[in-house]
Amino acid sequence: MQTLLKLTQFVSKTFALWAIVFAVLAFYFPAEFKIFAPYIPYLLGLVMFGMGITLTFNDFGEVAKHPKSVAIGVVGQFVIMPSIAFVLAKAFDLPPDLAVGVILVGSCPGGTSSNVMTYLAKGNTALSVACTTISTLLSPLLTPAIFYVLASQWLEIDASAMFLSVLKMVLFPIFLGLVVRALFKKTIEQASQTMPLVSVISIVLILAAVVAVSKDKIVESGLLIFTVVVLHNCLGYLIGYWAAKLFKLNVADSKAIAIEVGMQNSGLGAALAAAHFNPIAAVPSALFSFWHNVSGPILANIFSNMRNEK
Repeated sequence: MQTLLKLTQFVSKTFALWAIVFAVLAFYFPAEFKIFAPYIPYLLGLVMFGMGITLTFNDFGEVAKHPKSVAIGVVGQFVIMPSIAFVLAKAFDLPPDLAVGVILVGSCPGGTSSNVMTYLAKGNTALSVACTTISTLLSPLLTPAIFYVLASQWLEIDASAMFLSVLKMVLFPIFLGLVVRALFKKTIEQASQTMPLVSVISIVLILAAVVAVSKDKIVESGLLIFTVVVLHNCLGYLIGYWAAKLFKLNVADSKAIAIEVGMQNSGLGAALAAAHFNPIAAVPSALFSFWHNVSGPILANIFSNMRNEK
């Protein structure tokens, strides 16, 4: 068990490296990774199930203790990132499939990797976990609704079908994880420590599958969409931090909000895009998954050198 835990810690810390390696492998050997494309929703379900079995009542305690901070994080997540995505799609005059892909990833809840980055940044990790949890639980309603409002001018959007997809891919696996934890508490407490390994493998395979399926489109519009993704992510960090400071949150909380707002559940974006649109719509999510696992550690390193004064 100790060996498995050490492997889990190593893989989690080197997440960005694995994302790069498998994205490159999928680009040069697409046939070998296309086989994972039909399993994207199930791979995402595994990630969400892992989140469910690691949740405790303490994760919701931060909501009761600091409702203002959590509200700023969750509202920022569902206002700042979709708004930036919409502005970038207009500013760069993106083709419809890419435009909806950028807005889709912007409409997703926070990613679980934000919690690790907040910890490394010496931010308020409990706040980050609370924001991720609440935004994820709200995503079946808010993600399709926000996406429909912002993206329906480009393509026809079936918000009800997306609502059902998010329920199946997010809420049901989390609920199942909570049930399993309640029934097998002692056994699960040990096993849950290895869930980050399962999550990393699942997200890396989702990324690789999307890259493999969309290789030609990535070549065609790679630099443009990569520029948009980098701007989307970095502006999310910046505006998230400014918003937190505007509402007079301390530095530790502001770090958590910045990272929470800037890092998306890009696996959900890729899964929804693959299920409801042309595969090219999943490219922004795939690139976001790769990029925020590069930018996250860089920002965490910068933040870790900032003093957490009030």
